[in-house]
Amino acid sequence: KMGNLKIRFGIMMFLQYAIWGAWTTALGAHLEKIGFSGSEIAGIYGCMWLSCILAPFIGGQVADRLMQSQQFLGIAHILGAFLLYQTAIQTEFAPMWWYMMGHCLLYAPTLVLTNSICFRHLGNADEEFGKIRVWGAIGWIAIGWIVTFIRSNWQTENLTDMSDLLVIAAAVSAIMGVYSFSLPKTKPIKDSQDPLAFIKAFGMLKDRNFLIFMLVAFVVTTEMQFYYIPTGPFLLDMGATEAWLTATKTVAQISEVLVLTFLLHVAIKKIGIRWTMFIGIMAWPLRYLLFMVPSLPVIVAALSLHGIGYAFFMVTGNIYTNKKASDDMRASAQALFIFATWGMGNYLGTLFTGYVWDTFKTPSGETIWWQFFLVPATLCIIMGFVFLAFFRDDPKVTEEDLKGV
Repeated sequence: KMGNLKIRFGIMMFLQYAIWGAWTTALGAHLEKIGFSGSEIAGIYGCMWLSCILAPFIGGQVADRLMQSQQFLGIAHILGAFLLYQTAIQTEFAPMWWYMMGHCLLYAPTLVLTNSICFRHLGNADEEFGKIRVWGAIGWIAIGWIVTFIRSNWQTENLTDMSDLLVIAAAVSAIMGVYSFSLPKTKPIKDSQDPLAFIKAFGMLKDRNFLIFMLVAFVVTTEMQFYYIPTGPFLLDMGATEAWLTATKTVAQISEVLVLTFLLHVAIKKIGIRWTMFIGIMAWPLRYLLFMVPSLPVIVAALSLHGIGYAFFMVTGNIYTNKKASDDMRASAQALFIFATWGMGNYLGTLFTGYVWDTFKTPSGETIWWQFFLVPATLCIIMGFVFLAFFRDDPKVTEEDLKGV
């Protein structure tokens, strides 16, 4: 019975993240082609992060009080499929933004709900969740290759009146919506999480180390958007073919899975949390500096540094946040970390990326890529040294702490 549940939850995670992975890696190239500016492209991407800030208010209040979680998932994804399709057929910024925002407002709460469904039904969720969550990354990778297969056979990337990526995402969203109704019944919990839970954790910022960690995490997250949003157009400028964009970008996720599976535990045990996080911070600027090398193989290889940056800094940051928080504060501390990085860091980072992108364009509309990537590289290097100089904490990590990863 339990094994069967794990397979069903694995499929749920696979579909959940395939929806997002279908469009996010290469939509920028389509939007640039139909004439959007850097700020407009960033505006479309910013819908997701704005929704992640608002999600606890929407999902937490509706799903945890009014209806069963699997029903909310089903309805949200079926409506989301309709909105994704509407987004796909827009060529003007304003209507596209509204449809995308509608989709993201429905999608963001489902990220939390898919996790909570697992935690409600698994016997030993702390240990088993990591193995189920990895199917989300596998879904992200698989959809990247499926898109490349579709594009190589039917040249769908040449459509100008619609985005093939958003149509594919809509199809996956519809499948996920129907599938959600087959998930185990998960009744609403009345004492649901307070959407302002993170405010309770502000007291933890009195601890200098935790304050430095949160500041660095916030700034570094803003710089991650320089990777997410413009890499599609950048790879095209460097000689990649559009059909292979999504498959090429899965290098980053494949490395993330490998680092999480084989490297992270060893690193934390051997060099401790402080040095692991420092290496994670420095992986990002190294990637941006390698992006300045005018060679496609070097640039594609540099994508793999995403895995080290993400696992060594963001995942270790989760572990560190858990270690610092007392038991009754743990949920609030994680909410603060997510709010500062996933929410504010990503959202403000998209706006900043769009602004810098428009700044480093020639009058003819070409992007001067090395100048563009110098901005996040410099900021991340400064943050790395701020972290090393002022962050002096290195809590001992036990096997228990690493189990959920």
